[in-house]
Amino acid sequence: MTTIAHVSPVLRVAPASPAEAAAHFRARLSFHTDVADVAAALAADGDPGFVLVDSRSTESWDQGHVPGALHLPTALVPERAGRLLDRSVPVVTYCWGPACDGGTRAALALAELGYQVKEMLGGFEYWVREGFGYDTRQGRERRDRDPLTGPVDSGDCGC
Repeated sequence: MTTIAHVSPVLRVAPASPAEAAAHFRARLSFHTDVADVAAALAADGDPGFVLVDSRSTESWDQGHVPGALHLPTALVPERAGRLLDRSVPVVTYCWGPACDGGTRAALALAELGYQVKEMLGGFEYWVREGFGYDTRQGRERRDRDPLTGPVDSGDCGC
């Protein structure tokens, strides 16, 4: 009688070699940043070294946006990027959140125009959910940190 060894669904496709995994994760970090790192860079004294671009519509911008972000809707990138952005300064894009590819589309449009660009994972949704202040048409607002996004009693998740 032959027995078939159980293979975990996780391991049906073998993990990459350590060297391949390191190259993949290094490359991934060159394309993305997260909300906490953007917030820390913007809160630090001095120039954060990048321009944060909100790629959403005017209505979305008015509803709420990251303080200090530049409003540049994706559809207007080809027309306005040259006037608003310096090609020597990296750009970080964002849109609504993880279920939206708007930040990705804006990053692509900017990269095709010759800008160094990263996308802020989580977008505006996670900016708000992590408890960072945001600007609206009515003024500055802030919500308590969602306990599903990080520790409620600390600004540092330890990762």
